[in-house]
Amino acid sequence: MAKQRILFLCTGNSARSQMAEALLRDLAGEAYETASAGTHPAETVHPLAVEEMARRGLDIAGAVPKHLDDLPDLDYDLVVTVCDRAKEECPFLPGARMLHWSFPDPAAAEGDLESRRSFFREVADDIRRHLEQLTA
Repeated sequence: MAKQRILFLCTGNSARSQMAEALLRDLAGEAYETASAGTHPAETVHPLAVEEMARRGLDIAGAVPKHLDDLPDLDYDLVVTVCDRAKEECPFLPGARMLHWSFPDPAAAEGDLESRRSFFREVADDIRRHLEQLTA
C-alpha cells in the first residue's frame, strides 16, 4: 500500500509548515510521505523554529523554504494549510483533500528572546496535538 502523501502549506514556509513536517515525521515515522511549502517563501527557515525542533531532537537546520512550484510532484492525498493567508491563496490540487489549521505566526511574536522562544514552543505543541489527532 502506498504511503499517504501530506503537504503542509504556509505563507513563508519558515516556521509553522516546517515544524509540522518535522513533527509528523517524528510522530509517524515512515507511515507518511510529507513535505512543506509556502505561497511566498521566506529566504530562510526561522532560527527559532530550528532551535525549537532541535530542543525536541529534530534537525531542520538544513531545511530551505520552498514554493509550491519547487516541489517535483503535486500529487498529494492531503494538503494542510497552517495559516489563514495560505488557505486563501492555496491553489486547487486535484485529488487532494484539504484541511485547514489556523496557528498564530510564531515568527511575528514580539518581546524578549525567552518570550519568543516560549511562543514557538506553544505553537509547536499545538501543531503536535493536531497531528496526534490526525494520525490517531
